[in-house]
Amino acid sequence: MKNLTLLAMPLLMTLAPNVHAAEVQLAVAANFAVPMQKIVAAFEQSTGHKVLLSSGATGKFYAQISQGAPFEVLLAADDETPRRLVQDGKAVAASQFTYAQGRLALWSAKQGVVDNAGAVLKTASFKHLAIANPKVAPYGVAATEAMIAMGVYSSMLPKLVQGESIAQAYQFVSTGNAELGFVALSQVYEHGRMRSGSGWVVPAQLHTPIKQDAVLLVRGRDNPAASALLGYLKTDAARAVMASYGYVH
Repeated sequence: MKNLTLLAMPLLMTLAPNVHAAEVQLAVAANFAVPMQKIVAAFEQSTGHKVLLSSGATGKFYAQISQGAPFEVLLAADDETPRRLVQDGKAVAASQFTYAQGRLALWSAKQGVVDNAGAVLKTASFKHLAIANPKVAPYGVAATEAMIAMGVYSSMLPKLVQGESIAQAYQFVSTGNAELGFVALSQVYEHGRMRSGSGWVVPAQLHTPIKQDAVLLVRGRDNPAASALLGYLKTDAARAVMASYGYVH
């Protein structure tokens, strides 16, 4: 009997990390969806917790959370939305922190369309320019600010095609429905270079910094998986993934 007990111990030790595994409902800004999928995979493997990930426009998430959506953690594309949720009593104040700072890019799916200074915006060589809806998407706000700073906003208005999120703005460009557009750098960049097409990383001084904050929502206050996920975002492993997609800290 003693031998059987000893034989069973390695199996029990293997299962032990998963005994307290839990599930967390995560809302993540569309620009951060792809990096977060990689981070989630590593998080799940190392902790045994499971993440149910939904991506979309930050403004849409604010409305859904305000109306009772069952999210437990929000990774926003700005710092204002988490702050508003704290003020509304929907999020835990002490939990808010900046997990990354995003970068904006002007991008075309075709080679040679976007130059390395954004001068294409001062030409008449294209019909459609995609941006995320600035009413719900912080990257849309940044795109608008950049165009104003460059003195091209008025001339671009007839060409603008708005997506409800940065993911939809990217889709418009990637499918050719818009010749170029303002997208999140992370959508077209990996390991130090553009993955395809032609692009220009918009200088950070042309728009308000895109500080992306995370916050624990009230629904996740007693969920160990929610707290663990927020903690994991601060690890070197998670930050290495973010850096590979062009995010800075």
